[in-house]
Amino acid sequence: MVYITGITGFIGQNLSQYLGESIVGVNLRQSAALSLQKGDALVHLAGKAHDLKNTSEAADYFTVNTALTAQVFDQFLASPASVFVFLSSIKALEGQQAKVSAYSQSKYQAEQYILSKIIPEGKRVYILRPVMVHGPGNKGNLNLLFGLVKKLGIWPLAAFENQRSFVSVENLCFIIQEIIRNPLLPSGTYTVADPKTFSTNELVHMAGEALGKKVWFLKLPKKLVRLAAALGSIFGLPLNTDRLEKLTENAVFDGAEIIKLLGKPLPLEAQAGFKKTFKSFLAQ
Repeated sequence: MVYITGITGFIGQNLSQYLGESIVGVNLRQSAALSLQKGDALVHLAGKAHDLKNTSEAADYFTVNTALTAQVFDQFLASPASVFVFLSSIKALEGQQAKVSAYSQSKYQAEQYILSKIIPEGKRVYILRPVMVHGPGNKGNLNLLFGLVKKLGIWPLAAFENQRSFVSVENLCFIIQEIIRNPLLPSGTYTVADPKTFSTNELVHMAGEALGKKVWFLKLPKKLVRLAAALGSIFGLPLNTDRLEKLTENAVFDGAEIIKLLGKPLPLEAQAGFKKTFKSFLAQ
């Protein structure tokens, strides 16, 4: 049996459909007590996502992402269950740095708690650090980008050239499934990313193709765009500094290690994954 916390979230819904039968959704808001049996797997997805509107209290991240993860992991260690998968974030890599987000720190501290424990014989523990995940049901920056292309047919940030790593939710679910099934896969911390990277401009082009419309790429001065984003942070507008960074920063990560260990190719090619995601946006 596979127990999934956060099963009602974007990744949780996709994972439950991907795994099919033999899953149990865990609602930690109602009860944090788990009844794990021998051979069970526990996939801990529940967490507080990074708030790009900057309205969340820092303490909330540590309560949910750190303390709750520690509580769930302790129950796994005390149980006869076999596999624990913690969905961390690539942002945890920033957790040791000064002046980083509470989100990054909370994920990093959760990882450190897990790594500080001795893993009993017969148990396997995996920390997954996915890059930006996309797919059907996704909400966030990709939706904002797609909506802008759909409504206006323009992309005003074309002056920003970047490359970013992404992973389709289908490929992430595949990796989690294979981890659970493969008793020979060593415990560890793994980056999860599709092999191919994309620029935001390429994503806008693919969004336009999905919509069947021509997109006008505007190269507005970067200083002007950054000023507009700074004002957006002050006045709570859709384009703010955090969102601009998300859309235009370089963020390339290598997820080859876990793919090599699995010994199988990912089921969905990176560009096909985005086509699937944008097609789902059309249906919304």
